[in-house]
Amino acid sequence: MSIFFAEILGTFILIYLGCGVVAGDLLTFSKAKGSGWIIITLAWGLAVTLAIYAVGNISGAHINPAVTIGLAAAGEFNEQFKGWSDVPIYCIGQLIGAMLGAAMVYFHYLPHWEKTEDKEKKLAVFATAPAIKNTFSNLFSETMGTFILLFLIRAIGSNEFTEGLNPIVVGLIVVAIGLSLGGTTGYAINPARDLGPRIIHFIFPIPGKGNSNWKYAWIPIIGPILGGITGSLTYAALFNYETNWLLFTTSGLTIFVLFLSYFKK
Repeated sequence: MSIFFAEILGTFILIYLGCGVVAGDLLTFSKAKGSGWIIITLAWGLAVTLAIYAVGNISGAHINPAVTIGLAAAGEFNEQFKGWSDVPIYCIGQLIGAMLGAAMVYFHYLPHWEKTEDKEKKLAVFATAPAIKNTFSNLFSETMGTFILLFLIRAIGSNEFTEGLNPIVVGLIVVAIGLSLGGTTGYAINPARDLGPRIIHFIFPIPGKGNSNWKYAWIPIIGPILGGITGSLTYAALFNYETNWLLFTTSGLTIFVLFLSYFKK
């Protein structure tokens, strides 16, 4: 299997299981309805772990453009991920996989869409949204959540674990982020995870759906990319004593974007 198809498959698994648990929790007549935030965060963490087990030996299972770009920015290349030229291959594969996973969730819960009246819940199955709409706070949440994700992914890569344990640890990182930091925006921390399913919500004939909230869609794209780059580079600076112009440029850009967002209503 090629790296491209591995990223499609890995991200498909992530979204099918991840958005699937949200559908089970929110949609009317689902037997899992009301299972709650802890179940959702655990399922997303397990989805990450299982996706990594599925394709990690082929592509490294980035399954997240923020991970791909963050690792590339730090020069973390290997036999699988060979350089910046691979970044578009990874990111396009991730977006396609996310769309396919979301499409499968749509068909999986097909009779439930018509029975569910709440338009926001239907959108929430596919895409994230803020608990309280505040551009600065929402962008800060997505940026810092992904900063922590990349920082800790780099950290566990520097430790020796029993063979095959790393995917479980990465999944636990995602669970921890969801439980501790996810309540503000639903913790996309992954541009493909939000954009791909949002596109499916937009184009699929979901009965009684509302709009796809495109005004918010830039936050779970820009925030994770900025957070991923700065998290990865900060780890390199603190532990590997590697600093470069990209760390200062990205950090400055992140602060500037957050500053502008503070004044945006």
